[in-house]
Formats: sequence, C-alpha cells, structure tokens
Amino acid sequence: MTMKKALFLDRDGVINVEKNYVYKTDDFEFIEGIFELTREAQDKGYLLIIITNQAGIGRGYYTEADFQQLTDWMVEQFVAKGVTINAVYFCPFHPEAGIGDYKKPSMDRKPNPGMLFQARDKYQLDLSQCMLIGDKMSDIQAGRNAGLNSLLLLSTELTDTEQSVSDYHVISSLPQATAWL
Repeated sequence: MTMKKALFLDRDGVINVEKNYVYKTDDFEFIEGIFELTREAQDKGYLLIIITNQAGIGRGYYTEADFQQLTDWMVEQFVAKGVTINAVYFCPFHPEAGIGDYKKPSMDRKPNPGMLFQARDKYQLDLSQCMLIGDKMSDIQAGRNAGLNSLLLLSTELTDTEQSVSDYHVISSLPQATAWL
C-alpha cells in the first residue's frame, strides 16, 4: 500500500482572515494566495485537509449546523477555483470555556494531534511526508505531536520564544509556502 501525503491547513488565520468566531459567509474573507497555494499542493499530489479548533461551538456562539453550513459554502468556493478539499476536521470542545457537553478536554483539540491521526487513519497518510500550515503555536505543536516534519507558521508578529525554535519555518504570506511543497 502506498502511503499518501497531505497538506494540513488551519482554517481561521490561514484560509480566512481571523475575525473571532467566524460562522457566517458575510464575515468570511479568504486570505490572499490560499487558492493558488492549495491548487499547487493538489497538483503536487497532496490531499488537502482542514483541521480547525471551533471553540465558538463549545462556547455557544454558534451551532455545529452553522459551522457545517459555512464549511459547505467554503468548500464550494474551493471547487469553483479547481481545488478539492478532501476533508474538514473540527473540534468543538473546550476544557474550560465550553458549556454543557462541550466542556471537556479532547484529543482532537489542538495542540493535541487527534484530528491529524484521524486523517492519517482514514487516508493512509505518511505523516512524516505531510505539511501543516497554521497561524498559532498550538497548530505547530499539534504537527509536532503527530510527527510531521514540515511545519509552517503563518505570522508577521513573533515572540522571541517563537523565533528561537528551529523545527518549523515562519512565513509572512501564503505564496511563500509554495517553496516548501
């Protein structure tokens, strides 16, 4: 069996502009370069998989149905640009701020690697050949915890601690990520 590779993408801050708990299409703004990056990754044989913490569900700001409706719309926008999103994994749980059944720890909540492991198992991925692009250290840590070797942090503002870490690369725009594919 041939192992596959994937490009894992965080959603808020990588695919769309971070605007605190986006769940409506009117508030969703694609980040410049996302369609070109994903099309090139797809052309190079990467599966495209979104992994996103969605604590807004757990906090009661919006529902799983709201999230799914936005996700369906987002995936359609990619299809219109010739890009297939193979899967979207999300974690609605939050250990402190969640309400009701959503208030609990989860192996899927980044920095835990649960969503990456789910994708690995479903798509027979070789995680050491996969790439992850995130905008928070919890994204990078999830990639580390899953054994990914190619980690990119999309950021224009770094702390000294983040700058001194050498097992990931920092990019300030998505077009820079194509060099790592």
